[in-house]
Amino acid sequence: MGPRIVIPIDKQWEFKQADKGDDAYLPVAQFPTNVHLDLLAHKLIPDPYIGKNELDVQWVGEKVWVYRTKFASPDTTGPKAVIAFDGLDTFATVLLNGKTILETENMFVPERVDVTNVLAKAGEENELVITFDSAYIRGWKLVEKHSDHKWGCWNGDSSRLAVRKTQYHWGWDWGPALLSCGPWRPITLEIYETRISDLWCDIDVDKSLKGATVVVHAPIEGKASKLRLDISLHDSLVTSQEIDAGSSATFRISDPELWYPVRYGKQPLYLVKATIVHDGTDIDSISKKIGLRRAELVQKPLKEQPGTSFFFEVNGIPLFCGGSDWIPADNFIPRISKERYYDWVKLVADGNQFMIRVWGGGIYEEQAFYDACDELGILVWQDFMFGCGNYPAWPKLLASIKREAEENVKLLRHHPSIVIWAGNNEDYQYAESVNLEWDQKNTDAESWLKTDFPARYIYEKVLPDACREYCPSVYYHPGSPWGGVDTRDPTVGDIHQWNVWHGSQEKYQNFDKLGGRFVSEFGMEAFPSVKTIDAFLPLGKDDPDRYPQSSTIDFHNKADGHERRIALYLVENMRYAPDPLEQFVYCTQLMQAECLASAYRLWKRQWKGPGREYCAGALVWQINDCWPVTSWAICDYYLRPKHAYYTVKREMAPLSIGITRREHNHPNPQNKYSRVGGTTQIQIEIWGSNLMLEDLEVDCLVRAWDVETGEETYAQIVHKNLFLPKNQSTEVIAMDVPVQKKGDEGRTIVAAYLLASSSEGPNDGVTPTQMGKKQLARYVNWPEPLKYLHLQKPKLLKAELSEDGKSVALSAEVPVKGVAVESEDDAVHFEDNLVDIVPGETVRIPVRGAGEGTAITTRYLGMI
Repeated sequence: MGPRIVIPIDKQWEFKQADKGDDAYLPVAQFPTNVHLDLLAHKLIPDPYIGKNELDVQWVGEKVWVYRTKFASPDTTGPKAVIAFDGLDTFATVLLNGKTILETENMFVPERVDVTNVLAKAGEENELVITFDSAYIRGWKLVEKHSDHKWGCWNGDSSRLAVRKTQYHWGWDWGPALLSCGPWRPITLEIYETRISDLWCDIDVDKSLKGATVVVHAPIEGKASKLRLDISLHDSLVTSQEIDAGSSATFRISDPELWYPVRYGKQPLYLVKATIVHDGTDIDSISKKIGLRRAELVQKPLKEQPGTSFFFEVNGIPLFCGGSDWIPADNFIPRISKERYYDWVKLVADGNQFMIRVWGGGIYEEQAFYDACDELGILVWQDFMFGCGNYPAWPKLLASIKREAEENVKLLRHHPSIVIWAGNNEDYQYAESVNLEWDQKNTDAESWLKTDFPARYIYEKVLPDACREYCPSVYYHPGSPWGGVDTRDPTVGDIHQWNVWHGSQEKYQNFDKLGGRFVSEFGMEAFPSVKTIDAFLPLGKDDPDRYPQSSTIDFHNKADGHERRIALYLVENMRYAPDPLEQFVYCTQLMQAECLASAYRLWKRQWKGPGREYCAGALVWQINDCWPVTSWAICDYYLRPKHAYYTVKREMAPLSIGITRREHNHPNPQNKYSRVGGTTQIQIEIWGSNLMLEDLEVDCLVRAWDVETGEETYAQIVHKNLFLPKNQSTEVIAMDVPVQKKGDEGRTIVAAYLLASSSEGPNDGVTPTQMGKKQLARYVNWPEPLKYLHLQKPKLLKAELSEDGKSVALSAEVPVKGVAVESEDDAVHFEDNLVDIVPGETVRIPVRGAGEGTAITTRYLGMI
């Protein structure tokens, strides 16, 4: 019995349009690949990310494309030969040596084809030909064939609902319509007599966390007698067993090194390896990294409020999950490198975020993505790939979806980062919007298929069955949003809060009234970096369309009504002008940053401790982009953070302090109907959020300044030896805005600080002058809307790079709102940005990549 041989089929590939002759074949640009990448490499299409070129390449998605290669059979060709196709996008007909061996219609299903009797003899050449039909055309034909279904969707068109292909290729309200195809994941030839067909573990960590039971399963294809199972950690063997092939082994690990989310502990990964041994020779082996952790979703009644909690608990630690939603990082997935995936996830971790939600209109992501989440301690909320529509459920499609679910759960179930599976994105919400038949009380699954919302059978039968069988330890959630009397119920499950931007277009200052038990989507748009805009304008800085309202810049914003919505939130909140472009971009990013920070701050306030987890998560839509665009992303396509990235990072710090203003109107005590003689009281409410796992004792200092004169008008410790219990938010004080005379509240800014009660404690970079104590947290609250303020232009705004080039010191003689530091050098990275400056303080921003001569410039609200 010889060892299994695995040979990549990744060389000599060529492609052509199907209706052209053999002389039209051209070499592929890379492998795996897709047709747009190959056409781009040969300059047969313009870059669809530049200007309006997207419009000029729509023909690509309506053509049939052929890929082919030749490869030699290995010297050993028996006893069994299989070609493994990890991903074909989407309608593919595969011929080997002229014989049809496979027809596919699901991009997400890996295929294995026995080619033992088709493969050429040892040393001889094989020809592999794959023809990809147009998913767009095929989709519309399926819509016509199944005309009895009630077709409808948000984003793209109904043809996407009939096709098991990544849905965002049809275009979305942040992405282009680029219907690609091709061999998007690896293809390999395997020669073997026996192999390990899978490796997975049932993991049960004791509630005490003192031990873990790991049941290892390694099913075998073919004949084998013995299997060796090894578990190691840090390159040292922890335990090992030899078992009969086809059986499972139970390991008991005492005092395990547990896997924790970032900031709450380390991320040790055990290596589990299965090996078939025959006559002292390793015939086949497979290994996977696993993490030992106890993860639960806690849904239980709350104190003093209706509904139930919805929070994640890992190793006994309840978590406020501040994080982001994730879309594919490119429209052309094969060019996303392993390094780029890591850089994206590290950006999330460095931004004090704990969770990424993999959105249901993209893909079951590459292993490199989840590997990075495992290594960096980012929890993953994993949607199944259904989004924003009424999906059909005819029998053949259901069978394909069943395979899709089973195969992808098996591919991903070893990752400790994945803590929840969700059936879809907003499909229940869509069903409600068009009044599809959906009676929550009806539990007869077969009857659901006879309604005009048959996809309920997918979300509440097919997908949970797959999860229950193949990954029973991870919670399954029917959809996102889901829970309560409907998808808008804030008291049960998760909600998507789009009444800021979409819907009723609420003021973002009111996010505290718009919360839920877990907010898995909310957002605000902002323009990307000016560098990113210059990159997609055909003539860059010299382009005549280099202004905010140009047709090209508008084209790179796919959100319906974006012009009105951005303008609405800008005009409600600040003075701005569209010229120059740089200041307009800054204003949109400031507006987004203020909006999102407000949401995190106000919802985190509702994380009030055991039994009072009134809000347990906020996932912003979205962390990333798939092309250069104006969108809701907080980092653009080139991984350039917008300013919201930094304000979210500050709000999700281990320790933070928040302020909100409340206006209380008291009517005339003698005549409640009179408009004369009443009083208005403007108060600030201050709270502290301690997300650490130890109690703290701090002092709370409040200071105030007149925004017009820069004069400090108040400075007092309002709470000494304040007790901040671990892992919750605590109310500190409600007090009138400190003013020297009544009526000055609208020109008074208030800052609150948490100071160490002793000389010990971290310093966040602000030079403390307050009482000689170290500053642990800081927040500056401004009267809103900002447009009413008479902001003063500072005469002494300083941005001084330290001698070692590792920090920038900011200071000014008057209060300055939203000071942004900028550099033309892309190698310069700021670890904080968009900070509020008050007189008498110096804020230090850490910097990477700066050197002698690095020019640092500043931008702020009211500068122009």
